[in-house]
Amino acid sequence: MNVLPDPALFDADPFLEGQDGKSLLRLIVCGSVDHGKSTLIGRLLYESGVLLADQLNALDAESHRHGTQGEARDFALLLDGLAAEREQNITIDVAYRFFTTARRKFIVADAPGHEQYTRNMATGASTADLALLLVSAADGLTRQTRRHALILSTLGVRNFVVAVNKMDLVGWSQPRFAALESEFLSFARGLQVDHIGFLPLAARDGDNLACQSQRMPWYQGPSLLEYLETVDIAPRRTSAFRMPVQCVNRPNSEFRGFCGLIATGEVCAGMPVQVLPSRQCTHVGRIVSADGDLAQGLAGQAVTLTLADEIDISRGDVLAAADAPVTVADRINAKLVVTGAQPLVAGRWYLLKLGTASVTARLEPPLRLLDLETHDYRVARQFLTNDIGVAVIMLDRPLALDRYADCRETGSFILIDPETCDTVGMGIIETIEPTEAPGSVEFAATLANLIRATETHGRSVAKAISWRMTGSFDTFVLAALITGSSTLAGGVALAEILTKTLLYYFHERVWALVRWGKR
Repeated sequence: MNVLPDPALFDADPFLEGQDGKSLLRLIVCGSVDHGKSTLIGRLLYESGVLLADQLNALDAESHRHGTQGEARDFALLLDGLAAEREQNITIDVAYRFFTTARRKFIVADAPGHEQYTRNMATGASTADLALLLVSAADGLTRQTRRHALILSTLGVRNFVVAVNKMDLVGWSQPRFAALESEFLSFARGLQVDHIGFLPLAARDGDNLACQSQRMPWYQGPSLLEYLETVDIAPRRTSAFRMPVQCVNRPNSEFRGFCGLIATGEVCAGMPVQVLPSRQCTHVGRIVSADGDLAQGLAGQAVTLTLADEIDISRGDVLAAADAPVTVADRINAKLVVTGAQPLVAGRWYLLKLGTASVTARLEPPLRLLDLETHDYRVARQFLTNDIGVAVIMLDRPLALDRYADCRETGSFILIDPETCDTVGMGIIETIEPTEAPGSVEFAATLANLIRATETHGRSVAKAISWRMTGSFDTFVLAALITGSSTLAGGVALAEILTKTLLYYFHERVWALVRWGKR
């Protein structure tokens, strides 16, 4: 193990130059509470030789004050930075650390294991390429372990490493390790995971972290660090250009630009783009940044785009590549993770925030709740805290959006309680029911259904009867005056009631389909 020298004596230039050719792996370490996640990451940083001498000195001092390992260093304190975390010896917020080895660069997220902070774990999982799922050899697979695995799979993490920690508590037992491996594989049959690796270790003493442990001669696989350095992660599919509009920049009459963060893809001057949800097409004029005009804008850059045509664009609209437009819809099928204290209830209205857009949304019944043990869905009236389920969500207006599998940035959202302004859920879009452009057959059928919904058949019948009674009385009076016979006038009025009632009903239903003149 190597410890970096004092920062004042460390020449950073050669070090930084050596990082350019290395690949980057983003991983999240998660699992149930007290299974040793923070200790594992802290020990991994130590074994990798990336800790400075003053960091170790500070760690020793903190270990004496807050440590749980007696006189030994408590490596969990490297990650648990909040005062509440050190007092309770649990992880609350997601802690990110960067370290590098001779082969690869890493960004590691230490996710909380407590059920109360599941929402923080889901946030860290949204950017991970690989999940390191920690399981205590003594406790086995807990309900929270299964929940974390389901959330990881839901958010698109396709590579798992199941690290069976605290092997010293079970006497370094190979049968115990094999039993947990078999149990997790059986559970993972319902998950969308490409590859699962298994490693036994004891993070507190560093067994099988940087090199193979002599206490488990029956294990002949790589150490955890060797595995992370060599695991092959398929690159994410590159998405087409997407930029949600943050605001309109209008400093003077000569300039009108649209500011935002490029979510995916790239854009260049002159490129054809489409504005959504209006579906208007135009070309990019200029790409303006804080450093001046750019020839090209890349994902992750904050830019201001000017367009060749004067188009009405506002916050929440999306600029997209013309050859790969975003779907416009007001009805989506989504998978949800409940993060608030209050349940999610079908039929209630919430605020849905997707990118820079905010709309009112309603969960339509029935809700379907996921069983953590069997992976089956059952009908439910509501979702409680930490529940995972699927629902159809109706929006009060069409939005530009993608499936999460196609684009994470425009395919994920949060739900907000409009009364308390608390975030009560987070979701990903699985399928979309697109809203067709005006003039199409499908759009006309949908519009007709919405218009018909405002006039029930019973209402049309009642209006037809009341109108005919008024009109037939007028016919009876006129016929009696002309013929001088009340009997003949009554027959004419009765025949008119029967025929014109039917005619008016059909006339009313036809007008219900006519869009002209309605607000």
